Order: sequence, then C-alpha cells, then structure tokens
Amino acid sequence: MKTVNLAGKLARISSHWDPHVIADYNDNDVMVVKFQGAFPFHLHEDTDDFFLVLKGEMVMELEDEAHPVKAGEIFVVPKGVTHRPRADQECEVLLIEPKGVPNTGDPATAAAKPRI
Repeated sequence: MKTVNLAGKLARISSHWDPHVIADYNDNDVMVVKFQGAFPFHLHEDTDDFFLVLKGEMVMELEDEAHPVKAGEIFVVPKGVTHRPRADQECEVLLIEPKGVPNTGDPATAAAKPRI
C-alpha cells in the first residue's frame, strides 16, 4: 500500500491518448492519460467507460450529442454506447476500466497500457 501522486505520474507522460496504469482497484486498472485532439469513435460492448477530468476540459461526443466535462467532473459512458472524447487543449484525465479492456474497444487497434 502506498500513495500515488497523480501530478507526478502525469508529469512523466508526454504523449496523448496513451493511458498509463498507476494502480489496481479490484479487477480494474486505474490509469492517467493526456488528451488533445479527437479520439476515434468507438464503443465497449461489455463495460461502462469512466472518465474523471483532473485538469483542463474535454468534450464527450456521443452519436447525437456532446457533453463538456470540466476539471473535477466525471462522465460515465454506458456500455454499448458509441462515443469519443475530444479536447481542444491538452487535458489530464483519470480512467478506471476492467483489466484487459482495449481503449478503442478493439484489441487490434488498442494502445498498450504500461505501468508507471
């Protein structure tokens, strides 16, 4: 057991859309990531998608609507809903998802999730 300094972990990341595992929670990965630009539309058939904006602002685009998500706010995308996060300026986000879930919903196009 130890504390995890989110700012310190995020300072080690220079890329965008590249989630890094910082802790385990039950059978979930707790990750930090930096967003800038738009991620591809995708969905997760079997799990919800959890986003907590730590710094900056993102927009969660769904098929027919868009939701701004500011620092200190959470957005949960229900399983099976097509979505994409977008950030005009760099933002920092904490993600929680079950271990082994590909960030794109497709193992062939998913980013690796290194531990830092």
